[in-house]
Amino acid sequence: MTQPSNSQPASSQPDWIARWQQAARRIRVPLGFLTAALYLFELVRHAPHPQAVAWSLALVVPGLWLRGYASGTVKKNRELAVTGPYAHTRNPLYLGSMLIAAGFAVALLSWPVALALIVGFAVIYVPVIASEERFLRSSFPGFDDYCRRVPRLIPRLTPASHPGAGAGSFSFSLYLHHREYNAGMGAMLLYLCLLLLRPLLAAHMNLPR
Repeated sequence: MTQPSNSQPASSQPDWIARWQQAARRIRVPLGFLTAALYLFELVRHAPHPQAVAWSLALVVPGLWLRGYASGTVKKNRELAVTGPYAHTRNPLYLGSMLIAAGFAVALLSWPVALALIVGFAVIYVPVIASEERFLRSSFPGFDDYCRRVPRLIPRLTPASHPGAGAGSFSFSLYLHHREYNAGMGAMLLYLCLLLLRPLLAAHMNLPR
């Protein structure tokens, strides 16, 4: 989804979605630091295999492309995005993030990292998606029809058609406005860590190569 920038529940009464989202917001940053620390620990514990790093690109590159395409298509809070990647899945940005995270888990061949990422995505994204769907349902009358045509996460192979919707197009200015280039920069930094940090640690800490 990732269309509203600051979604709020339709009801003022607290419920499980609101409570879970509030908890997710509080733990999101600490959970991110813990996952990063676990990734660094696993990197120190064993060197990544070059073949695994290469295979990870098969997930990371499509993930970056999907996030970039989606960020250049969606107009948050202004209109319901139903074209481009949003004609295949309602949450292309989250799906792209999952592909990127899965790719870096493959690069390190670490089950602890993979498990931490799965738990983190479940804890953080489930309430966020539920809250965003509530916001979009209350803001856009055509959202329920859109939901019937397009799956929440796993994409359909052919784009869904929507009456009255144009073909849609990618906007580079939207891409820049949403600062999606940060995802690419972060991925490059992680690959530099995989390729350069481990040899440096091995040389200075007598780690097995």
